Amino acid sequence: MKARVIVTLKNGVLDPQGQAIEGSLVGQGFEGVQSVRQGKVFDLELEAADALAAETEIRRMCEKLLANTVIENFDIEIIG
Repeated sequence: MKARVIVTLKNGVLDPQGQAIEGSLVGQGFEGVQSVRQGKVFDLELEAADALAAETEIRRMCEKLLANTVIENFDIEIIG
């Protein structure tokens, strides 16, 4: 089973890396950029009986290691 996990900062959490990227883009002439928020993407392959079992296991992975759930949200997409 393949899955993708996208981890992003929760709304209201300061994102200094996103702000630095935004400033660099504007400095390079990309004037339409209004906001940048950075995140992480994890592509996983795992053995699971079905998509629900895979999502349950990945959710546990996110809560224990892949995401800091105090300041980050995560979204799980089962690819197949």
